[in-house]
Amino acid sequence: MFTFSELVGHEQIKDHLQAAIRDAKPFHAYIFQGEVGVGKEAMATTFAAGLQCRGEGERPCKSCVSCHQAESGNQPDIIWVNREKTSLGVDEIREKLCNTMDIKPFSSHYKVYIVPEAEKMTEAAQNALLKTIEEPPEYGVVILLTSNISELLPTIQSRCLTLEFRPMSTAVVEEFLRTQCQIPDYLAKASAAFAQGNLGKAVRYARSEDFIERKDKILSLLRNLHQMDLSEMLAVIKDLGTRKDEVRDYIDLMSLWYRDVLIFKATKNMNMILFQEESSHIMKEAGNRSYEKIEEIIQAFEKAKIRLKANVSFDVTMELMLLTLKES
Repeated sequence: MFTFSELVGHEQIKDHLQAAIRDAKPFHAYIFQGEVGVGKEAMATTFAAGLQCRGEGERPCKSCVSCHQAESGNQPDIIWVNREKTSLGVDEIREKLCNTMDIKPFSSHYKVYIVPEAEKMTEAAQNALLKTIEEPPEYGVVILLTSNISELLPTIQSRCLTLEFRPMSTAVVEEFLRTQCQIPDYLAKASAAFAQGNLGKAVRYARSEDFIERKDKILSLLRNLHQMDLSEMLAVIKDLGTRKDEVRDYIDLMSLWYRDVLIFKATKNMNMILFQEESSHIMKEAGNRSYEKIEEIIQAFEKAKIRLKANVSFDVTMELMLLTLKES
């Protein structure tokens, strides 16, 4: 658990939530929207702890009984509504949230429910939640965390206050890695650049023992894809790892490389690209591909991430993505 001053970035959101704590006027339902790793969960944890804090000055104070309970995950009035299956069904949402909202807080001012991956709620679950947030008790606060707000019903969205978590500046992320994580300068710089403002992703890159090596293998694949057949390309990807978070990272790196191809094709300005050391290969690829084809490739990366999230076969997902890369 962090204090607000310890959280990096999202200053306007922090100011808003601190004011809600200070004035004892939180909204009854929030949507924290932003990509995975951007800081939604840390902010929700800090906000929930701050609402329950009994200390003086900045809240959460990290010193009172409630803060100690929140730190250890045992604060009885901060409830995490985690799903046990691929989706969060109506029975779970009723059991863990709707049916307990009317029970007054055990020891706190509020009863705070945090729902990670809220986009995983079924339509029936969302409709059950809707009835609860339409007329909540004054002590009830619901925080929905999502990386895809479009999956939430418009009626849910209209009854929640949406806070948009946007990527941070590369400089802020790099400084955090250097000062707070004691990451060497060269690795902090590379990790921050490739994370594109996503602090969680940058930390993961920086703490990976072989991030630089894996990045170089991905770039080698992109440089040589015209000389490789599909099975060779798939073997490279598999050799890098098949865990979903790892694969999403590889796909993001490939997408950034082709974003550079698109930028150079449009501007002819090498100073605008991220992969400066790849300039000759990016120039060549920009000359070989049409705008339409580059856009198609970038879309294929996004489709691959969606398929992985939906538990489509890894081999099928990768083959479809790589086929798009191979097509001239």
